[in-house]
Amino acid sequence: MTPRIVTYLVLTLASTLALAGNLPDDLHALQQQWAVTQYETADEAKEKAFEDLVANAEQLVKDYPGKAEPLVWKGIILSTFAGYKGGLSALGLAKDARKAFDASLKLDDKALDGSAHTSIGTLYYKVPGWPFGFGNEEKAEMHLREGLRLNPQGIDPNYFFAEFLLDQGEPERARAYYEKALQAPPRPDRPLADKGRRHEVEVRLSELGAR
Repeated sequence: MTPRIVTYLVLTLASTLALAGNLPDDLHALQQQWAVTQYETADEAKEKAFEDLVANAEQLVKDYPGKAEPLVWKGIILSTFAGYKGGLSALGLAKDARKAFDASLKLDDKALDGSAHTSIGTLYYKVPGWPFGFGNEEKAEMHLREGLRLNPQGIDPNYFFAEFLLDQGEPERARAYYEKALQAPPRPDRPLADKGRRHEVEVRLSELGAR
């Protein structure tokens, strides 16, 4: 093997390792940006903040081809943006989110503790069904349960399964999962997201009232 080829292989390996080593940091930065947009950005600035988030997520997907995690977060950002916009005008964003989740599930359905299952399950029950959208309660429950199976103690899978049960008219079953969500172990690298989600859980429990 010539020195030139050896040098090329060393540089290629170094580049690959550097790329892989940066993914957690880049992903964490995107997660933090999402939390600030979702929980701390004023309403009048929210749409622009979400647009910037979408652009950053798309760049992360390009930077790390073949990785499921950036696709999961692209889907989360698109679906959250759709929830913010609301109505049929958000359907395009929801469809793009589903595509991102589907792509991530094909690569690694266990990535980020199965977050794609929880997120796409939420989409399936929140989006209208045919002929307007792709909503499907059976698919919603299947994915939400799989998200719970992969991360049974997590705050998000318990919260979103509770939301699904509440939507299905089962408030008492929902209450148990909201309470479990409150007991979820904190995520040291995502304190703002935890704070925001816990507040959402507490609001729901307050609405359900004391037993």
